[in-house]
Amino acid sequence: MAEAHQAVAFQFTVTPDGIDLRMSHEALKQIYLSGVHSWKKKFIRFKNGIITGVYPASPSSWLIVVVGVMSTMYAKIDPSLGIIAKINRTLDTTGYMSNQTQNIVSGILFGTGLWVALIVTMRYSLKMLLSYHGWMFAEHGKLSAGTKFWMALVKLFSGRKPMLYSFQTSLPRLPVPAVKDTVHRYLESVRPLMDDEEFRRMEGLAKDFAFNLGPRLQWYLKLKSWWATNYVSDWWEEYIYLRGRGPIMVNSNYFAMDFLYLSPTTLQAARAGNVIHAILLYRKKLDRQEIKPILLMGSTVPLCSAQWERMFNTSRIPGEESDTLQHVKDSKHIVVYHKGRYFKVWLYHDGRLLKPREIEQQMQRILDDDSEPQAGEEKLAALTAGDRVPWAKARQAYFSHGKNKQSLDAVEKAAFFVTLDDIDQGYRKDDPVRSLDAYAKSLIHGRCYDRWFDKTFTLIVFKNGRMGLNAEHSWADAPIVGHLWENVMATEYLELGYSEDGHCKGDTNQNIPIPTKLQWEIPEECQEVIERSLSTAIALADDVDFHSFFFDTFGKGLIKKAKTSPDAFVQLALQLAHYRDMGKFSLTYEASMTRLFREGRTETVRSCTVESCNFVRTMEDPTESNENKLKFFRLAAAKHQLLYRLAMTGAGIDRHLFCLYVVSKYLAVDSPFLKEV
Repeated sequence: MAEAHQAVAFQFTVTPDGIDLRMSHEALKQIYLSGVHSWKKKFIRFKNGIITGVYPASPSSWLIVVVGVMSTMYAKIDPSLGIIAKINRTLDTTGYMSNQTQNIVSGILFGTGLWVALIVTMRYSLKMLLSYHGWMFAEHGKLSAGTKFWMALVKLFSGRKPMLYSFQTSLPRLPVPAVKDTVHRYLESVRPLMDDEEFRRMEGLAKDFAFNLGPRLQWYLKLKSWWATNYVSDWWEEYIYLRGRGPIMVNSNYFAMDFLYLSPTTLQAARAGNVIHAILLYRKKLDRQEIKPILLMGSTVPLCSAQWERMFNTSRIPGEESDTLQHVKDSKHIVVYHKGRYFKVWLYHDGRLLKPREIEQQMQRILDDDSEPQAGEEKLAALTAGDRVPWAKARQAYFSHGKNKQSLDAVEKAAFFVTLDDIDQGYRKDDPVRSLDAYAKSLIHGRCYDRWFDKTFTLIVFKNGRMGLNAEHSWADAPIVGHLWENVMATEYLELGYSEDGHCKGDTNQNIPIPTKLQWEIPEECQEVIERSLSTAIALADDVDFHSFFFDTFGKGLIKKAKTSPDAFVQLALQLAHYRDMGKFSLTYEASMTRLFREGRTETVRSCTVESCNFVRTMEDPTESNENKLKFFRLAAAKHQLLYRLAMTGAGIDRHLFCLYVVSKYLAVDSPFLKEV
């Protein structure tokens, strides 16, 4: 409470002589600067909303169109084919305008309407152009004249200097494949995994579904595809991620590693200072839409950027039946965990973002704090690592009021979560295998209570200055976090840097308030729930057998020189390795992206195919020649590339079957086929 008293802008006391009012000019200054900062962000968002809303045109193009219309009017030329005259007659009935004013207003209204019509035309023309995916199936490195002409048209209608969300309204919707096509591809994918009798049975179920129940379910799915932005993504997020009642630690969350060979500083607080500042610079660019949209095909074809929207200021909230994602527009603090204590750290001072050296100072203050955790505080985050229902019930019972609610709000509404770990981790040359294994396991689950697994991501900084990231999966897929991580590390190394003694560059600032320790009152009943969740999480973590190692014999460059897809090469290597290890083939999942479509996320590539199995058998046959092995490899690689391209262009198998299954549940109808796929 001492920090709170210091932050109050004014204090007053009642005395026999009257009221003694004392003003804190510093506190009032901070309030004023905070307000200025908030209004600046609101203005920037408003401005960017307008720019994105009129894309591929620009706000200045409105003036050009209106001036052009007015110029033709004064030249006694009617560009509107009589529309301006009709507007003029309508305005004339008001009786409040002179003839000259009516002409000006009529010209402006027509020019604005023409400008809007041009925007809509350009936007839908671009959407139609982006619905073409023939370029995806062209031979690598060879573009036909038709594809080059199509690319020129896309660039023509794409406008100039797009912002992050500029293309969103121009992206096509994910198409719904025909039921017969999906069923055919499904049967093709399971053929190498079934004997003749099993396949005939599945073929019968599939054909019955395709001709009877399938078309009925498909009608509802097409209706949804016309109404919703994406017929898959909302159901995928809800049923695959948010409705899962098991632990999200290990099962859903994923991690990112630091550079393995580079170690810019061994000072934990300094590393945290630069990386946190770099993340906040990325957030600033994201808020201003200054991050460029990702473009394929020589900066021509845009990918959907919707997943960036909930990167910061977001937390997964547990529910008894389904979780939800809570997102706030802005957050001016982070929460830091160290040795069982939670600290709230403000990110702004004097109306500006804290500098790296100032953030380092705040982190060092936390590291130097020798206070003990409060009862139940140390292992509190185990609730986010265990089953979801106990966490949901505990949240409602023990964290819905009082100081527990205030502290939990601070965690859930933080920009992101930070763990200052008290152990060393990272790659060591003297023990590369075990060091990488321990490093990976620490990032994916840690001690099961020292990462807040519900936050969009937890930044983990180890005692020796190494770092990593643990990310929650429901809000976005790994490439989005990868984009953040690559930008952060590049900013840290290439722009921010460190002084010779390993500290962040710049000076400390003793005027910045110290981090606030969050307060908890956790009763024994809640502590018992925490311990049970921790036991569940530890059992899961102990079951993780993770082995990470280097492979530097060759890379994708050599594979490409052999005119082979690196992805297909790796997938076929996995099939061969699995067969040699297990002596059989298994259904295999590889994720591809569907971000060529609005709000697209992922699709499954079933990489165990008839062709890949033939290749593996050929490799295992000592009588086969190398020429024949290479032939079967080429056939299998070509098949895999075809499946990947089909998945990317909306013609995959699993997401369509998943949505058909969801519709069947809504209609309360059973399908023997959908139950077994």
